[in-house]
Amino acid sequence: MDTTPGLRASYFDGISARAHPVTLQLDGAALQITGEGIRRIQAIADVQWPERTRHGVRIAHLKGGGAVQCADASAWDDWCRSHGLRDSLVVRAQQSWRWVLGSVVALLAIVVAVQQWGLPVAARAVVAMTPLSVDASLGETSLAVIDEHLMRPSKLPASEQARLRAALVQAANAAPAGTVPPWQLVFRQSRIGPNAFALPGGTLVMTDELVELVGGDDQVITAVLAHELGHVRHRHGVRLLVQATVLSGLAAVVLGDFSTVLAGVPVLMGQASYSREAEREADAEAVRILKAAAISPEVMVTLFDKLEEKMNKASQASAENKGKSENSSKVPGQDSWLGIAFASHPPDAERVRYFREAAGR
Repeated sequence: MDTTPGLRASYFDGISARAHPVTLQLDGAALQITGEGIRRIQAIADVQWPERTRHGVRIAHLKGGGAVQCADASAWDDWCRSHGLRDSLVVRAQQSWRWVLGSVVALLAIVVAVQQWGLPVAARAVVAMTPLSVDASLGETSLAVIDEHLMRPSKLPASEQARLRAALVQAANAAPAGTVPPWQLVFRQSRIGPNAFALPGGTLVMTDELVELVGGDDQVITAVLAHELGHVRHRHGVRLLVQATVLSGLAAVVLGDFSTVLAGVPVLMGQASYSREAEREADAEAVRILKAAAISPEVMVTLFDKLEEKMNKASQASAENKGKSENSSKVPGQDSWLGIAFASHPPDAERVRYFREAAGR
């Protein structure tokens, strides 16, 4: 029989809201609850013991109905310890800042691992099961929205458009049959600066500003578009959409708003920021198409030279306007001239080296 002092508590029988003063004692594997007109014995295994917290009352629920409550949390905890009732591992972890810190670090590591490796692998599997008709439908919808918000009709002469389109046709036809996906090339005047990007389904968008940047060099334009064909062949756009939708969906579960996920899909397609792995895959496709067409992959280096030159001019213009008002110091297109399609590409030096090595230099 337990000879240690009992613990004063309140007993609720589960029938009425009345609290009955009682004394709690532990006798072997049983909890004894005694008070005026009350004597209840409950197996310890049939008691739902409360988790220890820093504040608040302790309430233990009894199987079959009823509960005991102790307002003196410290006395309850001391009483439990004196009878060998230990906290669970989870409770002990919650009470330890080291465990909490370790759990946060582990959670962040899991999130990063899922985002970096798990999600891309899952996205590949989902895309592989998605019919190509989905790509085409998504591309058409995206182009309509992009035209409304990001683009204007091209001012390039029809003859110039035809010349650049014919250059890409010639390069694509030189590649082995079945290795170049179906495509169509459209030209637009841009509100986002020099750029080229591919939409799901094979629509390639080339901006007037990029044509102007490279002086209409058809080989450089072909190289840029061959890179974009790589995105189409590997379905990077749809893969990106799957990843973004999953991430946004998880955020929506937390924040409670999924409508913005679907509403932003078309613009996402026009502002695709692919992973470095995807960009390297697209660069490899560009090299393959260029070599098949007997075009040196080094022509892509011209693009980087032009981009660097433009960036230097933009930086110089920004420095010259320093000190002026925020609105007047803006250089037209300064924030977007590089083009959204190049936002997450591997470093230029790495890509320049890759294309030069591919050219045998």
